[in-house]
Amino acid sequence: MSNTYHLYPCPKVSMAIPAYNEVENIARLISIFLTTEYSNLIEVIVADGGSTDGTQDIVKKLSLEDSRVKLLHNPLKVQSAGLNQILKECTGDIFLRADAHSDYAPDYIERCVEALLESKAFNVGGAQRFVAKTPFQAGVALASKSFLGSGGAKYRDPNYNGYADTVYLGCFWTEELRDTSGFDVSQITNQDAELNQKLLTKNPQAIYISSDIRVWYYPRKTWKSICIQYFKYGRGRYLTSIKHKNQLQLRGKLPFLFISATLLLSLIDFIVPQLSLHTEAFILSGLLFPFGESLRTTFKLRNEFTTELWRGSEDEIPSCLSLWFFCGVTLLTMPIAHFSGYGYQLARHNIFKVNAW
Repeated sequence: MSNTYHLYPCPKVSMAIPAYNEVENIARLISIFLTTEYSNLIEVIVADGGSTDGTQDIVKKLSLEDSRVKLLHNPLKVQSAGLNQILKECTGDIFLRADAHSDYAPDYIERCVEALLESKAFNVGGAQRFVAKTPFQAGVALASKSFLGSGGAKYRDPNYNGYADTVYLGCFWTEELRDTSGFDVSQITNQDAELNQKLLTKNPQAIYISSDIRVWYYPRKTWKSICIQYFKYGRGRYLTSIKHKNQLQLRGKLPFLFISATLLLSLIDFIVPQLSLHTEAFILSGLLFPFGESLRTTFKLRNEFTTELWRGSEDEIPSCLSLWFFCGVTLLTMPIAHFSGYGYQLARHNIFKVNAW
């Protein structure tokens, strides 16, 4: 179906931005897209989830200055619902999603359209490049460069070009997205991966990553927010796994499987001490290993940190000690929080017979 658009050199593009309390970012974000050199950006639609900080006022003001800017109200507040609202209202050939917590290259729209046309995929995007303005964010950004933090995901590799199972954000053919019924509103998180699984059932080469598409993501700023984020990721991953049992890769289940196996061995060791499994040493090693990996990652990227990852002021560059500590804490936190969320949702499904969020 999308092949018909290859006859047109410059498809119409609709920008889709779900937002909630983004007063610090929304004006800058919209302005970036309005000043694009791409000649056929026809609308920038913001689906606001009831912001109370003035976000809606800014969008309304910008809509008076440029008729391409439009505001929709998202009463369900979740991103998937807001994206579906935009999908219903937009008129572009291409549905290009944006996140308010990211920076975009000046040629972001052009490169997305180019990749979509050339790859013949249904959804394209670039790597999720992590950047930071605070010491804790910097630790998360470093963690994303480790295999423990990325899980080997192709969309975390800024040099990867080719087909994959999911991608950061996304640039879609609007008709394909509508034919797939859009985003699953039961997925509070992980809606991107779940949607891409649906697209892959139609075409094994539905998802394409281009290194020419450049976008930079600002991670959560506190340890608590990372815990909540990855707990939700774990819940969403389980919900996706029961919907797409034959497709979901092992990567999304590894934290739950590994920690569950460790806890099971510990229980056996406690009940039958004669086996001498020495699980205490194994658990201690597991708790210390993230900090060893953090040391390796911090040392490896020490010369690239200020140019590739740091977006704060020069006089606030974190010390190597704080980078090592926050990266290690992040690498330890992410799998535990993911495991907890996955296990929580598994219990809701199998014990309490609740299949949704």
